[in-house]
Amino acid sequence: MGLSIGIVGLPNVGKSTLFNALLGAAQAAAANYPFCTIEPNVGVVPVPDARLEALAALFQPKKKTPTTLEFVDIAGLVAGASKGEGLGNQFLANIREVDAVAHVLRCFEDPDVVHVAGKVDPRGDREVVETELMLKDLESVEKKRERSLKNAKAPGKPGELAKHEVAVLDKVKAGLDAGVPVRRQALGEEERAVLKDLFLLTSKPVLYIANVDESQLGKESSDPHILAVKALADAEGAPMVEISGKVESELVALSAAEREEYLQSLGLEEPGLDRLVHAGYRLLGLVTFLTAGEDECRAWTVRKGATAPQAAGVIHTDFEKGFIKAEVIRVEDLLELKTEAACREKGKLRIEGKDYVVQDGDVMHFRFNV
Repeated sequence: MGLSIGIVGLPNVGKSTLFNALLGAAQAAAANYPFCTIEPNVGVVPVPDARLEALAALFQPKKKTPTTLEFVDIAGLVAGASKGEGLGNQFLANIREVDAVAHVLRCFEDPDVVHVAGKVDPRGDREVVETELMLKDLESVEKKRERSLKNAKAPGKPGELAKHEVAVLDKVKAGLDAGVPVRRQALGEEERAVLKDLFLLTSKPVLYIANVDESQLGKESSDPHILAVKALADAEGAPMVEISGKVESELVALSAAEREEYLQSLGLEEPGLDRLVHAGYRLLGLVTFLTAGEDECRAWTVRKGATAPQAAGVIHTDFEKGFIKAEVIRVEDLLELKTEAACREKGKLRIEGKDYVVQDGDVMHFRFNV
């Protein structure tokens, strides 16, 4: 689907370390100085899914293919970025191109990794980045408002539409002036449609990453820095993931058995990166459907609310054009009963038409005619 999440934050908060760990290799420069990630690095990351693993164990296919999510490591932002400070213009342009934002906030103390502000303050770091994004959005809104004001003088419908645009832009501008990002403003669908071509930076959904040291893991209820990030996330109903970039970097270098042992020693059930990928997947409003057989077991991504023909189109456009119906089995039923025939016999295989809305965990087989 080409959906992407931009990893953003101030310099030296651990963005590139997390990105390297996501890819399982040092594919982005991670050094102790600002702007080491000058061009945005893009990585396609598999979405961990125990259901796919279980289907592959059942069917023993020739091929197993997970669905993926794209992460973009973006150069660190500094105060004044909206006016071009540091790599500001490039940073802001790169954020404009992603679908959601993963905001990394540094919660760890490390005298060897200099903080650009001289102290660890996740709330303050977030305010710097958010302020710069809102200032850039304000600039975009004001430019469009000027154009709409001129068009509002036109007679008839064009003039009325332009007046409506001005009213919406005034509302959004007032919100930004008050320090409220666009994603948190009470806007209706028609109002958001007016803003669509502006690709406003603060309109994108956000998740927060508390980047911690190993010693802070498991202390989310007592560590003041982690609690500060949690308060920020809770205030806007955003997801938060606590991760130690350093630990995750070590985990990816271990064998499966060693990784399991290390996780247990830390009191963790799964790597933090798995939680990050799942949180990003949910943030983008995505669900997974599966296909299973002897040739391939595969996970596919669709947006929540997608219909059966739209899901078929993800596999091949011809499937959507010639869609007839879909055979649907819940993955848990297929894993329990072992075969498609047994599911049909027990009434667990359903025939669905064009209006069926795909559910996360559906195993689907499409019938089509081209």
